[in-house]
Amino acid sequence: MLCLSILPPRRRLRIFDKEKTCCFSGHRTEKLPDHGTLSSPAMRRLVSLLRLEIETALQSGYTNFISGMAKGIDLLAAELLLEQKSAHPNIRLICAVPYPRHADTFSGKDRYTYHLILERAAEVVTVSDAYSRSCMRKRNEYMVDRSGKLIAVVADFRSGTGQTIRYAQKQGLDVRVIDINIAGAILFPV
Repeated sequence: MLCLSILPPRRRLRIFDKEKTCCFSGHRTEKLPDHGTLSSPAMRRLVSLLRLEIETALQSGYTNFISGMAKGIDLLAAELLLEQKSAHPNIRLICAVPYPRHADTFSGKDRYTYHLILERAAEVVTVSDAYSRSCMRKRNEYMVDRSGKLIAVVADFRSGTGQTIRYAQKQGLDVRVIDINIAGAILFPV
């Protein structure tokens, strides 16, 4: 039974080739179209674009993918990636959890999905030992610093996702952005 949200002790992330590692960033469920309701037309478009970006990354040789494990895009991207596991058995999902009790406030489907993804991940890394005002930023920088590509879903560029996009640009990553403000969702490189 999956009821505890305390993570096992921190597992150390193996060194990867940054050029084969991609991370995700995006808004929480409440900032997504129709609050992330997957049956809505806007969310179906967004999911299609996110799936397309994941498939493009896989075809380009990316094999390692890092999710920050927040509700919304992080969990959705991890689920979409794990769907590809049978067609691409060499892919690895790394969960970069900001702090050990991160999912304590998750409920229902989010809590179930979070634990299911942790079970199926190749590695789980806890970035900070405890919650702090900066633990989410540290988690985002951790992911970017180990990646060659960022796939981001954003509506508000003055958010943690916007901050992650700017940080990834400064670090020279290949940044792909799905902007959900433009015609429901449109993809553009940054």
